[in-house]
Amino acid sequence: MWSCVVAVRVPPNSSAQLQLGAIVLVRTLSLEALQGSCCRAAMEPGTKRLKEKIKEKLQVTEPQAASVYELARWYCYNTNTHGCRRIVVSRGRLRRVIWLILTFGAVGIIVWQCALLIASYYTASVTITVQFQEITFPAITVCNMNPYRYNATRHLFERLDQETRIAIAELYQSPNGSDSSQLRARRDTTGSKEGDLFRTIPLLRVEVGQEDTIVSDLITKKQHRGNRTSNTRSFGGSHSLKRAKMFGFKLCEKIHDSSTCDIYTFSSGTTAIQEWYRLHYLNIMAQVPEQTKLQMGYSADDLILSCSFKEQPCDSRNFSLMHHPLHGNCFTFNGGESGSALQNNIGGSQNGLKMTLHVDEDEYNPYLITSTGAKVVIHDQNEQPFIEDVGIEIQTATQTAMGLDLTVLQRLSSPYSDCTTDGLNVPVANFYNKTYSLQTCLHSCFQMEMVRWCGCAHYEKPLPAETEYCNYIKFPGWISCYYKLRNQFIQEQLVCQKICRPACHYKEWTMTLSVAEWPSSPSEEWILHILNWERGLKGNKTLRKNDLANLSIFYRSLNLRNITETAENNIVTLLSNFGGQLGLWMSCSVVCIIEIIEVFFIDLFLISARKGIQMVRKCWQRLTEEEEPSMGNNEDHGSPVFINDEDPPTFNAALQLPRAHAPDMLPPTYETLQMHDDFLLRHTCRH
Repeated sequence: MWSCVVAVRVPPNSSAQLQLGAIVLVRTLSLEALQGSCCRAAMEPGTKRLKEKIKEKLQVTEPQAASVYELARWYCYNTNTHGCRRIVVSRGRLRRVIWLILTFGAVGIIVWQCALLIASYYTASVTITVQFQEITFPAITVCNMNPYRYNATRHLFERLDQETRIAIAELYQSPNGSDSSQLRARRDTTGSKEGDLFRTIPLLRVEVGQEDTIVSDLITKKQHRGNRTSNTRSFGGSHSLKRAKMFGFKLCEKIHDSSTCDIYTFSSGTTAIQEWYRLHYLNIMAQVPEQTKLQMGYSADDLILSCSFKEQPCDSRNFSLMHHPLHGNCFTFNGGESGSALQNNIGGSQNGLKMTLHVDEDEYNPYLITSTGAKVVIHDQNEQPFIEDVGIEIQTATQTAMGLDLTVLQRLSSPYSDCTTDGLNVPVANFYNKTYSLQTCLHSCFQMEMVRWCGCAHYEKPLPAETEYCNYIKFPGWISCYYKLRNQFIQEQLVCQKICRPACHYKEWTMTLSVAEWPSSPSEEWILHILNWERGLKGNKTLRKNDLANLSIFYRSLNLRNITETAENNIVTLLSNFGGQLGLWMSCSVVCIIEIIEVFFIDLFLISARKGIQMVRKCWQRLTEEEEPSMGNNEDHGSPVFINDEDPPTFNAALQLPRAHAPDMLPPTYETLQMHDDFLLRHTCRH
């Protein structure tokens, strides 16, 4: 049997109309809605019981603690961490304070140790391994220290050489200046339109006195005086050298409608003359076509007299040409152009590369190059050889043996270090078409800065697209701009040192050099005779000892050394270290951490939210109670409804009956009125 009871609560002091409306409401519900709902409930007892059991077993309730203090106290009583429990169960305030200090001290140590573990997570350990295996023979690039044959370029530098000889005679020869006067007279008779170009960068002698500075032009012998604060700069720096006599040249740069000039000084006259000559040399060679420069340089047959690798002969066909702006035609052995590189399976001097080089000292430019010999660079097949930076000079009339040891370095990239794997994340274009390295980035970046600030590209570096090399015919102020950029580069003030990164993977060859005189005095005659015969030289054009250099390059052993960086930590070791710290200081585990998160984050948030909601409700009720009296005076009850006993009102009509209000009194307290009429209040639905 199922029964449904409907109770209607009305105020005890309500009007007769309101009580009558309640009676009509109960009658209507009992006849229609109440009967249907009770019957449906009786027909579905299983579903209702199931829902009640689910709600009873899986209760989702708010925290039972009424405040944060009660929540913390409950946690201390029920947690598995011993320190927190001892704070509330210990007897006496002193013990509680001691346990409180110890607990919070342990928590502080845990936080400190975990912070150290996180901070040291990205650390690398270095592993060094040595393996005995077959090793790839490196690429060998060799260049003559003199870039072009002097007889082939004499017509280009004839006037420059005359001006240089005049300056040298003015500096170091007879005091009366007779030699320099003769050279000036000879220059005037063979003058050309290029004379004015050389005077745009005058070679100067600067004499610093106590009160003023005397600046003398070594070419024209003109002098002018200036104060001690003249704008002079030392080469490679931003401050003037404190010397009584200095040498240098003046560089002017036109900015808008005015020009600014700086005097770059050198401590030695020889250095000043060489640098001054080199500037004019770069201006001239920048205007020479590439094919003409290749013809003016040395060929592979001119430079390499003999060659052998692993006791097997080789010749110029085994070398590839690489043109360098400052060193002319250079030649690379084992460059990997065919797609494969030579291998070494046995170490020792007999299993390497041997070459006899002919530098031809008679063809050297006396003002551009002041030393005799060749330059050699040992590099990887995919790496750009920077001869001016890392080239090893080979002395003539000697036999140089270079024993190699290979070291392969592999570093970890970000976040362990600042290196780059392929250079794609470095905002610098690679102008060398080789694999990325720190040197390629620095040189390419400097060339980009030259194009950006000076409007042209420097002759020493590759030419970018849609640009041209600098020369003082089209770009009169480029030299002054170049020196300012160069000084900034040396002092690491350019952006290049900030954006260029070292490569993560690179090879390094450590060398052991040994030098001996070659050929020896007893063997000199027959060796030179055979070499002259092999080259077909006769008459006055014969080989000399100072024109030759013997070079041997080999692996000392096949021990390949690998230096590899590996990550010292991973997520497993980090979690293990965290667990060790928690267990050592707090006798805690990961479950305890989850418990702390639940109690002090989730439950704390719910308690705060509940208090906030309660405060909002109280404020809303207070506002509602204040508005109800004023609203009661302005209510419009509508038209009155008349009821007689013969026609009982409907439910809607009962709701429209006027209510009795007390305008100056608060609403009365309502009590429950339960009507016991069997016909009106209780109906039983039998199943």
